[in-house]
Amino acid sequence: MSTALQRMKRRLRRSAKRAAETLSGALAVGLLEGLRLVDPDRMANFAGRLMRRLGPLLSEHKLGRANLAAAFPEKSAAEIDAILMGVWENLGRVGAEFAHLDRLWDYDAAHPERRGRIELAASDIERFERLKADGKPALIFAAHLANWELPAVCAATYDLDSAILYRRPNIAGIDRWLRRTRAASMGALIPTGLDAPVKIAAALGRGAHVGMLVDQYYVRGVEVMFFGRRTRANPLLARLAQHFDCPIHGVRAIRLPGNRFRAEITDAIAPARDAQGNLDIAGTMQVITGVVEDWIREYPEQWLWLHRRWRPEDETNATRP
Repeated sequence: MSTALQRMKRRLRRSAKRAAETLSGALAVGLLEGLRLVDPDRMANFAGRLMRRLGPLLSEHKLGRANLAAAFPEKSAAEIDAILMGVWENLGRVGAEFAHLDRLWDYDAAHPERRGRIELAASDIERFERLKADGKPALIFAAHLANWELPAVCAATYDLDSAILYRRPNIAGIDRWLRRTRAASMGALIPTGLDAPVKIAAALGRGAHVGMLVDQYYVRGVEVMFFGRRTRANPLLARLAQHFDCPIHGVRAIRLPGNRFRAEITDAIAPARDAQGNLDIAGTMQVITGVVEDWIREYPEQWLWLHRRWRPEDETNATRP
């Protein structure tokens, strides 16, 4: 085959791939815009029921059951299955809520006394107001619990200068839609990538509050214990805390009956330090992982058990002399 013909075939393949991505992006955005016309509560209820039926047919169901059995050896098979069905329902609801995320926090600045679908305890409001008024940057961690995008919406709703680290969707059209529709409701969005630490550092340097999810496996991460098993956590948050000497807080949304949520924020979490008083990166990530584990133990059906949080090689490597 001639070189010219090979080049032509490569160009045709690239053109076909771009066309397919453009079409899939347009279809996905059209679907999202259509979903915005449907009542969010009705859609979430339907999606929750649907995923209770579809979830057990997917390969992730087996992984989720294995994860739960390892994390809760004291629970019966029936208890594990009940939690797992709740996981699928929660995931379905999160998917349905995605199109309506900017509308879920129905806060009315003119009438703050009105109760919306998000509950805030007086103590959490107090912590948030202190965080907003202290004039310092801060690092905020969250986990894949309930609807894990709601804490970022909270920050923007109450005018907290914030920047959110997020994983860019594979479909370019969805990413453009996400940045266009979420810019006002979620603050600055920083996609993960090689330049993400630089952008995060710039945000902290101006005094912003930077949020990120911390509960997924990270191949080049530091070793932590999670539900009594070794795993690896991304050390980025601890390294940023070490460099900027700024406070660390955890935030979570808890799903309540009736399509409602409760939002919570922790007090500042003290990082781990070595004998010389320097911030211990691995120790700090262990402290944060411990907070996340406590959250999950409280509402196990609201965490995303469907990814590989533990890897066999971590246990194998730990036993080597």
